[in-house]
Amino acid sequence: MSPRSRRMFLRDSGTLAAAAALGAVVVPRARAQAAPSANDRPRLALIGCGGRGRFVARVMVEDCGAECTCLCDLSEPKMEQMWQLLSEVQKTKPRFEKDHRRVLESKDVDAVIVATPDVWHAPITIDACRAGKDVYVEKPHSHNIWESGKMVEAAKKYNRIVQVGTQNRSKEYNLQAREYVKSGKLGRIGLVKVFNLKSGSAFKLGESAKQPEGFDWDRWLGRAPLRPYHSRIVSGGWHNYWDFCGGDMTDDGIHQTDLALMLMGDPGLPKNVRSVGGRYVHRGDDSEVPDVMVTSWEFDDFVMTFELSAYPKYMVKSTDALRRRGIVSDWKQNSTRVEIYGSEQLMIVGRHGGGFVVEKNDSQTVEKVLGEAGDSEHYRNFIACLKSRAKPNADISIAHASNVIAHMGNIAMRVGNAALNYDRSTGRFDHDKATAMIKPVYRKGYEIPDAV
Repeated sequence: MSPRSRRMFLRDSGTLAAAAALGAVVVPRARAQAAPSANDRPRLALIGCGGRGRFVARVMVEDCGAECTCLCDLSEPKMEQMWQLLSEVQKTKPRFEKDHRRVLESKDVDAVIVATPDVWHAPITIDACRAGKDVYVEKPHSHNIWESGKMVEAAKKYNRIVQVGTQNRSKEYNLQAREYVKSGKLGRIGLVKVFNLKSGSAFKLGESAKQPEGFDWDRWLGRAPLRPYHSRIVSGGWHNYWDFCGGDMTDDGIHQTDLALMLMGDPGLPKNVRSVGGRYVHRGDDSEVPDVMVTSWEFDDFVMTFELSAYPKYMVKSTDALRRRGIVSDWKQNSTRVEIYGSEQLMIVGRHGGGFVVEKNDSQTVEKVLGEAGDSEHYRNFIACLKSRAKPNADISIAHASNVIAHMGNIAMRVGNAALNYDRSTGRFDHDKATAMIKPVYRKGYEIPDAV
């Protein structure tokens, strides 16, 4: 779905009418803030002109009163495609740059949107903070635990606004659910279950197309080890390799784990982690990341579990259901949900739309609220914070915990489906190999300095 189509659908009343018919309380879309005057428009640069970056930048310009002054990508065609999309809502063509460092030197850029593959999120964010630019960085905001800490340090040292793209934190129904949990009505909570049970298929790398002339493959790789160029990796296949990402735990599941932590009052980091996973269904394909994974973390007052799949065709994301102007007919088939088990009541929350329901004995419904995805609200929050200098809803210091626990889960699985204790004071595991994965080796020329 195109950004414009998606935005228009989110404004469509059909979904809300369907919710009302089911007896749900509808949380209305937040009224858009008035666009600032021309001389008060934040000037943005988009770094990474793929699908997600295009959507974020387009909405920030069209709905949030920003101006895009620069596009940055290693691919000239991607920048041209982004300009074609942006030209519908902005008259002035942004200049094109292939090197993010030149963007950060620019005086006509106030903030950057970082929507590159994961390995570049932290380096560019840290460079941007050092250069005096504010940052909207897509999730996961880092490729490893150590990087996340460095990003927090950089934002604090240079007094920068850094918003992470976990947009659930800006949606009304999620905030309402958090207040319900805080009220104590659920009772004492000992167990939180997080689900990322998605469909999927086997991944085959196949033959590579020819490397485009002038495309800087070495720079695209960044800190990742050298490997031969492959067009399928560049075009999205990188999601299947540990060198570039953290599997669907960090690609999509982190939305739900971050939401769960928010609902529980942001309790900080857990004491331990246990993980088991692997390629159980799509055996023998070319992907390194799991298609089944189960993780648990022990916090001071509760246990949180996470279940991931990448194969059952009957599972539906909340977002996808809303796009089809419907809802997930059965909560069991909502692939992106959070369940909070209180001693008195059960709460089920759907992320990126889907709302929440509270039930008690005999599945009696106590509360039912439907809401939409929170993209626009999240972007407006970022733009507002650029002006007020207030901390954004998904400030890097808050998002750090959900980032860390996701990497903890992956590390526990990758060292042999292990159970690991975690020393929160030192940031180390009781397992040497696991501790070594907190900060992996950086390729020469792409290191992040210890002193940001």
